[in-house]
Amino acid sequence: MNETLSNREKEVLRYIVDNFIRYGLPVGSRIISKQTDLNLSSATIRNVMSDLEDLDLLETPHTSAGRKPTDKGYRFYVDELMNREELNNTEIEFIKSKIDDSKNSLFNSDDLFSATSQILSKISHQLAVVTQPFLSSGVFEKLEVLSISSSRLLIVITIKSGYVKTLLMEVDNELHMPRIDKITQVLNERLSGLTLLQIRETYRERISDLKSEEPELLQIFFDSIGQISREDEKDKKVFISGTGEIIAQPEFEDVNNFKNIISLTENKNLVIHIFRNPGKNKDEVSIKIGSENEEIKLKDYSVVCTDYSLGDVHGKIGIIGSKRLNYAKMISLVEYTSKLISELIK
Repeated sequence: MNETLSNREKEVLRYIVDNFIRYGLPVGSRIISKQTDLNLSSATIRNVMSDLEDLDLLETPHTSAGRKPTDKGYRFYVDELMNREELNNTEIEFIKSKIDDSKNSLFNSDDLFSATSQILSKISHQLAVVTQPFLSSGVFEKLEVLSISSSRLLIVITIKSGYVKTLLMEVDNELHMPRIDKITQVLNERLSGLTLLQIRETYRERISDLKSEEPELLQIFFDSIGQISREDEKDKKVFISGTGEIIAQPEFEDVNNFKNIISLTENKNLVIHIFRNPGKNKDEVSIKIGSENEEIKLKDYSVVCTDYSLGDVHGKIGIIGSKRLNYAKMISLVEYTSKLISELIK
């Protein structure tokens, strides 16, 4: 944000954004004059509002003489004016108790992720999204190959975070277990400590001297890594809660807005794509407002998102809501919840 605002302009903008977030109604100069300590006349405040509008920080809806923030106005508010709002003790205890109830299911069910999305939607009154961890970033620990039949193998890949991925693979020729065990040992020695993504990108170089030894098995393992990567991109489970919460907001009395949000909740691949590319460094909270979102379907929404960590793998947790989100509270909510999840297996 390049604009440098005077203190007077900042206070007027802060008041308008705070009130629009709270009530969803454009704010007029008389209200600001009466309800703030600026000691400015309505005429002076109108001039300030006009200047802020010229800077594309405010806009005037067609049906009102009051102003509301633009996407740029929200961005300035979030970056420069907003005072962070911490969770209260009741909310903290609610989050802890719900996650404690589900944490025993961490590695054999989706209870934790489902419960977390429900927690977020309950407190935020918006759409809440939690993805499963993205396994491509996980560090490979070991490979096991089990013979199910003469033509079927069970590939077991263990990631250091504790996640175990099993894949059933078909083979064209009968493979001998002593040879399989020997190749498996070599692969474990060479690949342990690498991420699955690193293995996929450098695999052929690392096993170039083994091509004459059980080439079908070597290809099967490479295909297994590729399958995990494809699932990471396309078939990742995502947990979305809060449709009933968000459509209760005034914005969704509009039929088009209502249809758009229902369509979004049904397109889980799109949601995964949105949350996989938040535009921030890992462990930071990313906020994208309206037109800042690359996806055109999100031009009327804001996304607040961060990572959670389960050992070496990471997933996403966040909120999708109207642009008049309580950003100050949502940042604290997703940050606290993600840290709580991340501490479960430390």
